[in-house]
Amino acid sequence: MLKLKVQDMSCGHCASTVRKAVTSVDPAAEVTVDLPSGTVTVESAASEASIGEAIRAAGYRNETLTA
Repeated sequence: MLKLKVQDMSCGHCASTVRKAVTSVDPAAEVTVDLPSGTVTVESAASEASIGEAIRAAGYRNETLTA
């Protein structure tokens, strides 16, 4: 499981855009967005780097959070 802090994600449209970015890398990914905390949790076979890059390409800065 990967947990990311996503900067500037503040509304439902932002959450949808981030979710679509992740599923563009892995269509089978399970993506949970928590807008109040600005975090995204991803269950995916794709690499952390490819998921982070897809979110950046969608226009959102992100960083991996440790458990």
